Amino acid sequence: MSCLVDGKPSKSGYRKFRIKTVQGRDDFAMINEVVKRRYLRLRQEKSKMPDLILIDGGKGQLNAAQDALKTAGVSIPIISLAKENEEIYHPNLKSPIVLPKNNSALKVLQYARDEAHRFGVAYNRILRKFSSD
Repeated sequence: MSCLVDGKPSKSGYRKFRIKTVQGRDDFAMINEVVKRRYLRLRQEKSKMPDLILIDGGKGQLNAAQDALKTAGVSIPIISLAKENEEIYHPNLKSPIVLPKNNSALKVLQYARDEAHRFGVAYNRILRKFSSD
């Protein structure tokens, strides 16, 4: 998980999660677990909540994360960004939002998504390295 404040990385907000309840590769279940764990904890600690949650993926990933927020009893604006066509999904819209490729808001969302990818892939490599030793 990465965190941006005013469009810039805020490393103190970055978090790594080991998947605990999901066996195999189930993207939806993994997103649900991580979002639920993160926001239940923030709620219990009475910590500051983000202004927006951006999920990497399409409508299915967004639904999994939204379900986790409901379970955690948290209400935070949430959207997802699907990589292939850079479509933005919003829970209240049937069709995705497609912004022009040079749109500055889209660039911020892409940066946030790509930063989360970079951080997550680096962590995953470390986990795989130690599990193969």
